[in-house]
Amino acid sequence: MISRTPSPPYYAVIFTSIRTKVDEGYGEMADQMVELAKKQPGYLGHESAREGLGITVSYWESLDAIHNWKMVSEHIFAQRMGREKWYTSYKTRICLVERDYGFGLED
Repeated sequence: MISRTPSPPYYAVIFTSIRTKVDEGYGEMADQMVELAKKQPGYLGHESAREGLGITVSYWESLDAIHNWKMVSEHIFAQRMGREKWYTSYKTRICLVERDYGFGLED
């Protein structure tokens, strides 16, 4: 589903990853992180896709909200597990969304 975000400006965190063959606990942790992120102040939504290359984009009100999410202890643990078990490589990009538009999105 395409996230319903407010009018810009807001921020996008783009997390691009390549997985290892280890699946143990990955799905559960991913689900946990989504639910935890939804509870964070400043969270606006997310979108995710995986077909070899994984891309998750989360949307946030501010850089402070992104920083606070990064510092949540459960998120720190998930990051560590990702580096140790689940990812061969990843890249995180933080972007300011200055403009957005779409088609076929129900209001």
